Amino acid sequence: MKFREALMQLPLQITFRNIDASEAVEAKVRERAAELDQFYDRITGCRVTIEAATRKRQKGRLYNVRVDLTVPNREIVINRNSDADHSHEDIYVAVRDAFDAARRQLQDHVRLSRGD
Repeated sequence: MKFREALMQLPLQITFRNIDASEAVEAKVRERAAELDQFYDRITGCRVTIEAATRKRQKGRLYNVRVDLTVPNREIVINRNSDADHSHEDIYVAVRDAFDAARRQLQDHVRLSRGD
């Protein structure tokens, strides 16, 4: 994995809000961003914001994950709000879902740019 990260060209910014930064979560984000970079090497930027939702009536803590990808001629924004999805009480599930959505939108972008 370290070798792949060294090859990754995409600038990655990870921000944590309302929670302490976690090396394990950061590693998962870097892994998922590297997968996107491997799929489409023309990504010029990736910003990821992981935020703990603050609601007093909820029992578990929910996490919102936002992924901003910059590609030629477009910015792809994925904002996974956890309001209705209690599986996002697990931060890794929230990260997985956001990056899965990012990959789908990136695949759509690639198809459109090829004229498919």
